[in-house]
Amino acid sequence: MVDCNHPCSRPRQGVFAPPDRGRNLSSARLGSDQQHLYTDLARQVRESGLLHRRHAYYWSRITLAISAFVLIWCGVVLVGNSWLQLVLAVALGVVVTQFGFLGHDAAHQQMFRSPAWNEWTARLLAGVFAGLSFAWWRDKHNRHHKAPNREGVDPDIGAGAIAFTPAIVESRTTGFAGWFVKRQGWLFFPLLTLEGLNLHAESVRGLLRPGKVPQRGVELALVGTRLTAYVVALLVLLPPTKAVAFFVVQMAVFGLCLGGSFAPSHKGMPIVPPTAKIDFFRRQVLMSRNVRGGLWVDFFMGGLNYQIEHHLFPNMPRPNLKLVRPLIRDYCAQHGAPYTEVGLFESYGIVVSYLNNVGLQARGPFECPITAQYRT
Repeated sequence: MVDCNHPCSRPRQGVFAPPDRGRNLSSARLGSDQQHLYTDLARQVRESGLLHRRHAYYWSRITLAISAFVLIWCGVVLVGNSWLQLVLAVALGVVVTQFGFLGHDAAHQQMFRSPAWNEWTARLLAGVFAGLSFAWWRDKHNRHHKAPNREGVDPDIGAGAIAFTPAIVESRTTGFAGWFVKRQGWLFFPLLTLEGLNLHAESVRGLLRPGKVPQRGVELALVGTRLTAYVVALLVLLPPTKAVAFFVVQMAVFGLCLGGSFAPSHKGMPIVPPTAKIDFFRRQVLMSRNVRGGLWVDFFMGGLNYQIEHHLFPNMPRPNLKLVRPLIRDYCAQHGAPYTEVGLFESYGIVVSYLNNVGLQARGPFECPITAQYRT
């Protein structure tokens, strides 16, 4: 395994950089003639058979998730007026996160050969069980996959509550914004407790936004009914205080689980300037980070801990990602492309340190000896 952080992940003038480990990217062979790298890798992966659908896996996961969802609500009815409801709220937060992962997989065409089957499965799983808009999420996520960590393209590093790039930090130097941005790494995970609410709000806003939205009416009905029914059910089944506590705990767990699975994948990896031109293979590998940890990490991160494999082959079924990992890891080593993989807690440490220090003396985008070669 080649496990390293390239110097291009270091902003200039003292901004945080993880310690160097392993191969230095400056020795990697780059250039437009490297476009064949992905073609050759894709041929090997196709021949391995790991792009074949895993119907039994997904049908069993969907059945288990729906069964758990129903059982939790049966438990809410049976437990009644008790603070033990908060245990069920935690369980519901975890299960709703699993529906988010399943919707993600279907949206990436991982489940079925039919695009329509995948699309409607994603729409129903996300809308009915998670209260999220498939159309809104697909548009956002497609832009992320097109150019991960690229300024002006990847919405996941755009301006928001958290500043992910020096350019954004430079606009927040005074007042509360300036105080916040210096401590945003420590505040990032507490803020994730609000991510569930944010995702629901963004789903509704996305569906109400002017412009063409596929199946807008259907998704508004699904998401609106799911969110309304959830609140009404809590108020009917529980006293107001316990209903509010259940809602807060469930949303906090949902936000932490979902946000905590996405954050380690790209945060703290190189930021790509808007003018950079990088071939597809390196674009996906250099900006992604894997998280190791076994079956529990696989479950709680929904397979997104194999982020390098997922970005290279987004339509590969989730259970096959860990199987293709040795092939891709060896291919990266063979061609001088760093394959970054760390433990779960180390990945969170990188995220916190990076966010706390991204703005120190920042004067522009990250200076990267790799991406500098591709500026137009």
